Amino acid sequence: MGKYPRETEGEVPDAARPRKIFQEDMDAMMRQITEGVAVWRENVVIPTYPVGKPDKNPMFLEKRVYQGSSGRVYPHSVIDKIYDEKVDRTYQALCLENKYLFVMVLPELGGRIQRAYDKTNGYDFVYYNHVIKPALVGLTGPWISGGIEFNWPQHHRPSTFDPVDCTIRENPDGSCTVVVGETENMIRTRGTASFTIFPDKAYIKIDAQIYNSTSLPQTFLWWANPAVPVNDDTQSVFPPDVHAVMDHGKRDVSRFPIATGVYYKQDYSAGVDISRYKNIPVPTSYMAYHSDYDFVGGYDHGRRAGILHVADHHVAPGKKQWTWGCGDFGQAWDRNLTDEDGPYVELMTGCFTDNQPDFTWLAPYEEKTFTQYFMPYKEVGMIKCASVDVAVRLELDGQTADLAVYASGEFAGARVALEKDGQTLWERTLDLSPVSMLTELVPDAGGDPTALTLRVSDAQGRLLVSYTPEPERIEKTPEPAKAAPDPADARTNEDLFLYGQHIEQYRHATYLPEDYYLEGLRRDPTDARINNAYGLLMMRRGRFEQAQRHFRAAIAKYTRSNPNPYDSEPYYNLGVCLKLTGRLDEAYDAFYKATWSGAWQAPAFYAMACVKAAQGDFDLALSHVERSLVQGAHNLKARALKAALLRRLGQEQAALALARESLAIDPIDCAARYELGGETRELLFASICENPNWCIELALTYADAGLYAEAEEVLTAASDAGQHYPLVHYYLADFCERQGKQDAAARQRTAAASAPSDYCFPHRLEDLLVLNRALEKNPDDAKGWYYLGNLWYDKRQYAQAIDCWERSRALDGRFPTAHRNLALAYFNKCGRPDDALDEMEQAFALDRTDARVLMELDQLRKKRGMSAPERLKALEENRECVLQRDDLYLEYITLHNALGLHEQALEMLLSRQFHPWEGGEGKVPAQYRLALTELAKRALAAGDAQKAAGLLRRATVYPHSLGEGKLAGAQENDIYYYLGLAERRLGNAQESERCLKKACVGLGEPAGMMYYNDQPPEMIFYQGLAHRALGDEHGALGRFNKLVDYAEQHLQDHVKIDYFAVSLPDLQIFEEDLDVRNRVHCLFMRGLGLLGKGDAARADACFAEAERLDANHMGVQIHRGMKPDF
Repeated sequence: MGKYPRETEGEVPDAARPRKIFQEDMDAMMRQITEGVAVWRENVVIPTYPVGKPDKNPMFLEKRVYQGSSGRVYPHSVIDKIYDEKVDRTYQALCLENKYLFVMVLPELGGRIQRAYDKTNGYDFVYYNHVIKPALVGLTGPWISGGIEFNWPQHHRPSTFDPVDCTIRENPDGSCTVVVGETENMIRTRGTASFTIFPDKAYIKIDAQIYNSTSLPQTFLWWANPAVPVNDDTQSVFPPDVHAVMDHGKRDVSRFPIATGVYYKQDYSAGVDISRYKNIPVPTSYMAYHSDYDFVGGYDHGRRAGILHVADHHVAPGKKQWTWGCGDFGQAWDRNLTDEDGPYVELMTGCFTDNQPDFTWLAPYEEKTFTQYFMPYKEVGMIKCASVDVAVRLELDGQTADLAVYASGEFAGARVALEKDGQTLWERTLDLSPVSMLTELVPDAGGDPTALTLRVSDAQGRLLVSYTPEPERIEKTPEPAKAAPDPADARTNEDLFLYGQHIEQYRHATYLPEDYYLEGLRRDPTDARINNAYGLLMMRRGRFEQAQRHFRAAIAKYTRSNPNPYDSEPYYNLGVCLKLTGRLDEAYDAFYKATWSGAWQAPAFYAMACVKAAQGDFDLALSHVERSLVQGAHNLKARALKAALLRRLGQEQAALALARESLAIDPIDCAARYELGGETRELLFASICENPNWCIELALTYADAGLYAEAEEVLTAASDAGQHYPLVHYYLADFCERQGKQDAAARQRTAAASAPSDYCFPHRLEDLLVLNRALEKNPDDAKGWYYLGNLWYDKRQYAQAIDCWERSRALDGRFPTAHRNLALAYFNKCGRPDDALDEMEQAFALDRTDARVLMELDQLRKKRGMSAPERLKALEENRECVLQRDDLYLEYITLHNALGLHEQALEMLLSRQFHPWEGGEGKVPAQYRLALTELAKRALAAGDAQKAAGLLRRATVYPHSLGEGKLAGAQENDIYYYLGLAERRLGNAQESERCLKKACVGLGEPAGMMYYNDQPPEMIFYQGLAHRALGDEHGALGRFNKLVDYAEQHLQDHVKIDYFAVSLPDLQIFEEDLDVRNRVHCLFMRGLGLLGKGDAARADACFAEAERLDANHMGVQIHRGMKPDF
């Protein structure tokens, strides 16, 4: 969304910077600083793999699971095209350097630290990727490995691949700072990160600020995500009190560092050190269950160098490692993300979070701040404790204490002392620095390790770090988290309230909070907590009248016995709701009552100031905003309002002084830069006008207080800069209307109605109000109804969305996206599949270049039972469109396999480089294996066992073009069964037996099918056939009976997506009936079992019923009519 943003006020003058250069050698960027700190910007050329254009269709991915929480992307667009030829691309880099470190930040790519380099030993202590090679890992698509990514308000960050605002500064203490930040577009929280390095320190200090710029509570998490290069010598350094680690959502748990159970479906029962990269074969996350230490890191024993993160564990409890795994699967992802820089792990550090997902609340206009430090360290091995200044290792080997000390700064005359039972056993005074470490063997230290304490102090006696070994004890492994029960099964209303709030807070992908709130209100319609919570949910969804009723019900309950409740939140929420609907006097009264509770004074007084400013009483507004700032001094919106009021009241110098103070809080705050006026305001407009949502957010800062002239100026600047985003014009029309500029308002409404509709995805409550007012003035605005429909659908108000889209269609039947949106609504929400298909056919007919719509049309045809030959013909008629998307091309290949055209399918698979979504792997290799296996079966049937064996062995090795590697433990029972038969026919009895025995091995228990690493039921079927081929009929029947028994037991199950699902990244928009899917799965499974037992007739009946329910089930097509003895 736009070009690189220009730097803001406060930047270092151009004269202090080198000329712009274009180069590939990043090492040449360093200035070889030996004293002090330098900060500068320059252009760098980095080889980059381009990505496609964002999809212009709104994405309503309501049940997509991403990183354990909701994978909804709206109002963002999605990019799912990655190109395979790299080009040189120029980026602006912001650089920091002192005599120890060189740091490079790329604001164009989310403000990530791209490189962090230790000059003292030539070690990139953060993984340095020499190319920008995106893969489909991010929430909205492209994501790159390497550097340090900063993820908020969720993981991964929605804007991780987008430009952010930035500035660079020289500080009075000699340090230098790079600041990056933005107001993100999904929940409108603001985040900034300030990266500072100091003259004589070998660390990066990161000061982070998260600010809720909205009137409603929001949730966030913060995970700084440093990548670290890995090899067989690398090891994660977790604190010594970490004895257990947990998976996403705390759904599973493992001992640490020696795992002794099953984790990520890997058997570690023999005892495996999972702190070492080389021991983890599959994609794996683990997060520390608990630690009282302030550090986490990684160490390369070969390079004798590593990385440390240090932060106060009270606010930074999150300590996580993620790896793709060292096996073939992980190596494929390494290739997807870099050309030559090899594997990495992510050593993530969470602030206000200890898991993913684990979100923290931000009250309206609340700011949370925290500090993190990243630093290299060297030569001292697996440290046991670290502070910002010093890292230490202390281990006892018999009677000898082995200790080591590393300092991140220069400490002349430092004292290092080893104490035993409180008495000094050994000490030394020396100079410590990032290039002067201490390692020492101290004799006579044996006995109880916990009697030892290692202390490091500076020359003035200030303690830098102290470490006493942890006592050995038997640690109880924590229990994994438990899923929320169904609402009807919750015991109490308190439980219903807390479950509903938890689902909201954690942004659950498939459970809805209203189900719990409504059950609570069914049990007790007067429940104050639930009325308030449900009212807030309804307000978020634009149902203002309904929300007000519930807020008033909450107030009635809270004031049943006295007029002054302990918590006045419902008064505040009622005020917000009334203000949004223009009932300012009533809102003012509600806000004033809310101020009776201390917790709500800051937001309520600010809201009151906005009301009075809108009514023209600037003096009273100023008084209110000052009261608000007493408790919320860093409320940037309140500060902006106060500056504007001072300016409006003629106190211009006071206004300017306040704006400058605000920039000290947030150096890239847009409103403060606007208030400074002059060149600063011009630079601001140049910086933000490429991003219309940034402009709208700034304009709303003023419009919320009725300062429409300022709001108009902001958006006029965007319009004058060529920004023709429809919402810019709708807002301008509204602002002009409110100032009595009727002609200007009419012109802006005309401009809005005729502006390009691509990527216009309204989502704010203010957007809802502005669009409603626009459509009252111009009900013939077809695009306006379309935009309003998008917003309503995002808010889960489906009837309103459908009504709007139908109005849009009636006014302009040739707008394809309205038809496309109606198709998904008719199918998913109305039970009108035939109408949905008609609308999608119309949508594609109106724009036959839209590959996304063709993919959706094909999926809808598939769901409606269109035959494979018909679908294939339709895709062949639009082959150029098919070639644009991996998923559509794969469906094209799948149809070839379904129709027995396996040679063509294989040729197409090998002629394209595929780019899988993380968590959605397995689909391309499945077609590759299928094509080769079916061709091998043909060769066997034709008597060519040699050819069959060759094809089957090919099927066990994935070519790089598939974009995926084989997952460790992948089930290949079918391949080895047929390979065993082929080798038997070739007379290779020993090899045949080996292959058949391998075909017997695998998970023996049937299960459902949800994830890419779930075992397909046919693998158990082929285990049975392999047992039979080896003469073990008992083993064969055992497998077949398990299939039948499981199927019959679970055939009627009511199925839901797993509460703790981590990744279901599909971009499919049509909802699937999971009960039907389960029934097909069980029928297929039962048919396989019966087929193996020789009951061909009943097996065929199962397959026929499964095929009736899912005409495109590949497993049924392959096995129906099969003779199990081949």
